[in-house]
Amino acid sequence: MTELRIARVDPADPSAAALLADWRMIHNAIIPTAPLRADQVRERAARNTLDVAYADGAAVGCSTVRPPDEETPAATVISRVLPGHRRRGFGTALYEAGLAHARTLGGEGVETVVLASNEEGLRFALARGFVETERYVLPGDTVPFVTLRLT
Repeated sequence: MTELRIARVDPADPSAAALLADWRMIHNAIIPTAPLRADQVRERAARNTLDVAYADGAAVGCSTVRPPDEETPAATVISRVLPGHRRRGFGTALYEAGLAHARTLGGEGVETVVLASNEEGLRFALARGFVETERYVLPGDTVPFVTLRLT
């Protein structure tokens, strides 16, 4: 496997703009039904932990770890890998790093969210012990998101 470097986005760091742009590009490629603007990504970085994975200098994946809150009492770990870079262990590395971080946040377990049309992402989550708990569609969308909980 190519060596993977995972870089954490520090929103207070002026040099974070490139990481935020890479994170946004990957997010929007994987979730085309809910693309984010740059200002929305900056806002997410202020409340969540965002990481970007690089292999041979190229951005290949990203992850989000949301802390538990009133709406979702579990920590949420979401890993995304661009299609051309899947099945090389990058998703596993991102997921394991995110899961380790999520477990430091407390809460009532761990969840993930996958776009229903992302069959590879759903298989990835199910293979790691997640079970589906909910499907929902964002306003104006037609493809549901699937919430899964780690058992």
